[in-house]
Amino acid sequence: MDSGDLPDVLGVLRRALGETALLKRTPELWRWKHVDNPFGKSLALVAEADGKIAGVRAMMRWDLDTASGETLKCLRPVDTATDPDFERRGIFRSLTEAAVGTATDQGIDLIFNTPNKASGPGYLKMGWQEVGPIGVMVRPLLRRTGPAPDDMAPDPDEFFKSGTDSAGAPVTDRLALGLRTPRTASYMQWRFSGHPTAKYRSINRNGQTAILRANHRSGRREVVVSELFGDRPSGAVRSAARLSRAAYLAGWFSRGTPERNAALRGGMVPVPGVSALTLVANPLRDLPVDVLSLSEWDICLGDLELL
Repeated sequence: MDSGDLPDVLGVLRRALGETALLKRTPELWRWKHVDNPFGKSLALVAEADGKIAGVRAMMRWDLDTASGETLKCLRPVDTATDPDFERRGIFRSLTEAAVGTATDQGIDLIFNTPNKASGPGYLKMGWQEVGPIGVMVRPLLRRTGPAPDDMAPDPDEFFKSGTDSAGAPVTDRLALGLRTPRTASYMQWRFSGHPTAKYRSINRNGQTAILRANHRSGRREVVVSELFGDRPSGAVRSAARLSRAAYLAGWFSRGTPERNAALRGGMVPVPGVSALTLVANPLRDLPVDVLSLSEWDICLGDLELL
């Protein structure tokens, strides 16, 4: 993909996938995802037909540390679309096969993502395998809130009382218990300070930190607990509940992690039978960890909600 293709690529994404108040397909968001990413520039391919951009396949570069200290070089498919005028021509499959071939040549270890229900079966047909469901943990806040229009981007100032800070400051991260994104200083700044549309806040209490995102869902105000840091960050969860003006807190953390235990102590409970996403993976070589077992992943919504 050439830089001059970007306007047409964004047009394909808008026509095929639409936009929301929070997710505007702008050059700034594209640059944040695919150029400024501290893990490297994305692998981005386009298909042309009849002199037009007919499809796009972009995969973000991503690192995952293992519990033994190795680092896997990964790709994450994120912006993938076929222009509605060119559907049913095999463009999705052709671009994906070309991207996988290039990734293999570049020594990429693993491709993983959370496809929607429409695209999920296509990935499985091409060799991806299901790892497992990403569930939901919630803490109802039992307070009356005004209506939250889904067609308006949430204003964090309306979601939080005083006591929150901007997010993205460096943190002292723990060792990985499984496949875990390295929370470097450059990652934290890019991920939570640099996002062009999502406005993250943080609550810091005695070295315990919660990173939060204001959201509208089904007409209600939602505060997403994207990340937790510290030895016992349950206090930061309770502070988030106390300072927010939302209807509930929502989040997810891998089983067996300190963050999940802290979320539970902070009043967040798993919702039985509900999954927000499904994680799938395509290992490109023999790996030192079973990436197809959800118990080998050490992740949370902060890793997955790239918007």
